[in-house]
Amino acid sequence: MKILLLGSGELGKEFVIAAQRIGQTVIAVDSYENAPAMQVAHGFEVINMLDGEALDRIVAKHQPDFIVPEIEAIRTERFYDYEKQGITVVPSAKAANFTMNRKAIRDLAAKDLGLKTANYRYATTAEELTKAVAEVGMPCVVKPLMSSSGKGQSTIKTSDDILKAWQYAVDGSRGDVVEVIVEAFVKFNSEITLLTVTQNNNPTLFCAPIGHRQERGDYQESWQPALISDKDLYEAQDMAEKVTEALGGAGLFGVEFFLADDGVYFSELSPRPHDTGMVTLAGTQNFNEFELHLRAILSLPIFEIKLEKVGASAVILASENSENPSFTGIEKIAGLSKTDFRIFGKPTSRPYRRMGVALVNDSLETPIDIVVEKAKKAASLITVHP
Repeated sequence: MKILLLGSGELGKEFVIAAQRIGQTVIAVDSYENAPAMQVAHGFEVINMLDGEALDRIVAKHQPDFIVPEIEAIRTERFYDYEKQGITVVPSAKAANFTMNRKAIRDLAAKDLGLKTANYRYATTAEELTKAVAEVGMPCVVKPLMSSSGKGQSTIKTSDDILKAWQYAVDGSRGDVVEVIVEAFVKFNSEITLLTVTQNNNPTLFCAPIGHRQERGDYQESWQPALISDKDLYEAQDMAEKVTEALGGAGLFGVEFFLADDGVYFSELSPRPHDTGMVTLAGTQNFNEFELHLRAILSLPIFEIKLEKVGASAVILASENSENPSFTGIEKIAGLSKTDFRIFGKPTSRPYRRMGVALVNDSLETPIDIVVEKAKKAASLITVHP
């Protein structure tokens, strides 16, 4: 099969590696050369994926069996035409189109499916944002409708924050949609990602829930399994199954939830492997999230997803801008027990850019906080130099 991968970051790279292992052909696409997934793919294209004509051109050129989106900034409305041409869009054109825009997926979850979410409004100007904040109350969270890895996300605590939040959201937005979602702050105890695998001819499966900690809207550590009651887990699985069924198609979804005293709140959904799910690269499961995504796409039956170890991931961040970053400390992390790492191969760095990840696992009996601390210490051993 030929797969056209739209977006070629570190998640795409691991997906390509999984595909290569079972003999698939992948063409990696991104807006810059030498992106991580391009380094391991059979071929690559460099285009602006918000240019619909450029997207049409490479689809016509490569005639893929599958189109697999890995980022948000894509002219996703074109996907419906590709499906009509007989190309499988992953998980589906509807799923990709809805979830690339927070408005569509939030309205589907809250209004169409009746899932519990934070109170929310939309705004297309700073004036509308001021009105929306007054309606949902402070503190509240502001996010661009199209962004990833926390870009453009901020918390409004006082009226002085509103204009700054608007500008930060606009600057952090991907694509050409100048609109934000304003969410009332949910007093949650923790956050989880529930990796949910939909299959063409088999039942929906769930990975063990993944906990994570964020800074600047981006994850810093993730761990599996997360601590969650049976009641909350059942509620999250029920919500995840409803929303993925409504979106259709086969593949892995990263469904995010807040866990609060009054139950589970649906937060967001990604129709692809999730950054917090990189913890599965630590060998926590019988298949990591990228292998699960690929097998579901190819209609290869997945008998079960089994948690085999506890694990944690911790990000390795750059602190400076560089056109040729280098790394020290790799020999230190390599010498640790039950520890691994990935260097993503990004050709440039900037402050807080994710350049790699440390991975730790241990037996199922090991307290998860011990594994998380070990992952954080391992990540701190590697320094990114300009």
